[in-house]
Amino acid sequence: MNNKPLWWLNVIVLPIANICLAFLACVVVLLALGINISDAIVQIYQGAFGSQEGRGYTLYYATNFIFSGLGVALAWHAGLFNIGGEGQATLGGLGVTIACLSLDGISLWLLIPLSMICCALFSGLWALIPAWLNAYRGSHIVISTIMFNLIASSLLVYLLAGVLKAPDQMAAVSSSLSAGSALPTMAQLLSLVGIDIVTTPLNISFLFALIASAGLYFYLWHTRLGFETRVIGLNEESARFAGISRQRIVIITMMLSGALIGFIGLNEIQGNSHQLNVEFVAGFGFAGIAVALMGRNNPLGIIVASILFGGLYQGGSELAFNEEAVGNNIIFLIQGLVVLFCGALQWMLKPTLEHWFNTLYHPKSKNKGV
Repeated sequence: MNNKPLWWLNVIVLPIANICLAFLACVVVLLALGINISDAIVQIYQGAFGSQEGRGYTLYYATNFIFSGLGVALAWHAGLFNIGGEGQATLGGLGVTIACLSLDGISLWLLIPLSMICCALFSGLWALIPAWLNAYRGSHIVISTIMFNLIASSLLVYLLAGVLKAPDQMAAVSSSLSAGSALPTMAQLLSLVGIDIVTTPLNISFLFALIASAGLYFYLWHTRLGFETRVIGLNEESARFAGISRQRIVIITMMLSGALIGFIGLNEIQGNSHQLNVEFVAGFGFAGIAVALMGRNNPLGIIVASILFGGLYQGGSELAFNEEAVGNNIIFLIQGLVVLFCGALQWMLKPTLEHWFNTLYHPKSKNKGV
């Protein structure tokens, strides 16, 4: 009899067990702070999913996590660890801002694709530089991408203190985008079909994030480039013997990865704040690493993980508002515990689960001669 565990043991049962273990660790942290656990769970759930407003904010944050997670996952399938999401998202937001300010006054439905193209170009070209250094000069992709985060941040500060600075403003912010260039909110979109919901920052970027997830799945598993990307990631030497150019795949993959992460700028700038500022990325670029780990670098898993992280982000803010002992640092700690158990320690429970599986479904035969 085949004693190999079924696929769902690693794909479904193990991630759920890791999440439960992470939440158990979170319970220990909250107990140490003297927080009533049942009240905390209710507050987090109510804040994230208990109202239309909470669900709107949860999905709004999830949109950023989806874009970031997809970009990290795409690079991972090529054997690359793209840790430059912060910088790529920063350049994406810069591209959106320049497009919207330069093309102010044109039709919104013409502006949206143009701003998306500009966003993808800025962030994709920013990812191209470390990709080229890795492909043709052997530079380590982790070192180069994280260094480019710092360069992007410095570049944004320089621009917002100079040519992009809003007139008569003390803060380092750009001029505000006109109301006519803002992305339609989901409340506005649903009102066209007679559905009324509370207005939140949730906008049509969420729908684009879902389309991008489906597109990435199709690209990776149903196109030649996607197949070559996965071959490079699985066995670079075999890919070379098969005639697959690693340099070409690295360049294409990193540019697409950067473009996906750059769409955080679309959601944040054109979808919500309507003004470029130095802190709009707010860690979403780095969070994509955790989301991709939790989602097993699969687009569907990334969507689920993003909603979970969006719920923690929104529900955690509600908890921090109501409980003096809980601050934003505690929320980051809770998210970090989820990353720890679902990322670094993701295989810790695997031997135990396999033992239970084999005990339940493959008991030792009473006939020792078999």
